Amino acid sequence: MGPEFGVKTYGIRARGQKAVSGLTSLRIKPFFWLGLVATALFAMSCNRGDVQAENAGTLPPPLVTVVTATAKDVPRYLDEIGRNVAFESVTVTPQVAGPITERHFQDGENLKKGQLLFVIDPRPFKAQLDAAQASLQQATAALDLAKIQFERDQELVGTRAISKQDYDTKKNTVDVVQAQIESAKAAIETAQINLDYCYIHSPIDGRAGARLVDVGNVVQANTTALLSIQRLDPIYATFTITERDLPDVQKDMSRGMLKALVRLPNDAENAARVSRVEFLDNAVQNTTGTVNLRATVSNPDHHFWPGQFVQVKLVLATERAAVLIPYQATQLSQKGPYVYVIKADDTAELRPIKLGQRQDSDVVITDGLTAGERVVLAGQLMVRPGGKVHIDTGAPPVGNPPANSSQKSSS
Repeated sequence: MGPEFGVKTYGIRARGQKAVSGLTSLRIKPFFWLGLVATALFAMSCNRGDVQAENAGTLPPPLVTVVTATAKDVPRYLDEIGRNVAFESVTVTPQVAGPITERHFQDGENLKKGQLLFVIDPRPFKAQLDAAQASLQQATAALDLAKIQFERDQELVGTRAISKQDYDTKKNTVDVVQAQIESAKAAIETAQINLDYCYIHSPIDGRAGARLVDVGNVVQANTTALLSIQRLDPIYATFTITERDLPDVQKDMSRGMLKALVRLPNDAENAARVSRVEFLDNAVQNTTGTVNLRATVSNPDHHFWPGQFVQVKLVLATERAAVLIPYQATQLSQKGPYVYVIKADDTAELRPIKLGQRQDSDVVITDGLTAGERVVLAGQLMVRPGGKVHIDTGAPPVGNPPANSSQKSSS
């Protein structure tokens, strides 16, 4: 029993050892394959890095479009938002009371000064004029009689045929009748004015609004509004400036050279109309700290309309020999605006700049750039500081390998 047991024990151990060794071999094989894969990947990455390094040296310079900075006299200005206001605005009201009998215009019509608009029933005022004229005739006849009697008594006063009292009475009668004539003339003038007021004419050249009364309405003197008329040519553009800018505006306005460029928000910048700034308010608004100004704009085509918002560029002075580049050429980083300057050897330099005011599609460069230098206008994305660039002149880029050669190298 002992030896058999020992043999069996040995067999068990042997089998156990074999099992253990087999398990160990199963555990070792995955690590072995992982090592092989890592080695292969490392070799591939090294080869890829060599290929990238080799390709980096053979890539052509990026294609860019350049523009040359120019020097030009440009205006220094303030950009403001304003509103159009009619040059003249009149609300027509009657000067006499009565019913409207006629209307001689259409709503929205362009009116001329003196054009007939409404007629108020003139018959009562014509009767008043006739009565005043009759009173004048009566007073004139009375004056003639008084003068005849006075002249007769004047001849007799020296002969004591009449008393001094009768003489003075006749003389006073002449004076009274003379005054009555003057009163009658004034009554005629008043009646004529009232009669003229029955015919209401346009006081200005302008555009009519919607009528406020119709034929048959009874209107009251100086109370009932009949019509609104606004003159559109020229037209005002009113706007404000801050009190900080007031000294510069006052200085330029005193020289008589202050002007503004006015346009609608949807107009092109080159469509702005030159206008004269002729009014500067006499006080700063307490609530806003601004000052009101007004420019007079020529408007023969009625392009501007009362109440519209407008963009006003108030020109203060002229900046001489300002450096200009297209605004598109400027770039922005965390450190501020910059441009890529192309040197004589066609390498790019990242140049920080300071921006001034916009001038249409250009912008003034106040620092960092001089006139005559070339800057990148398009293609900045692929440009690297210090790297070569190829300037787009319409020809194929220099250093760009032909398609056939690239295919051969890849094969």
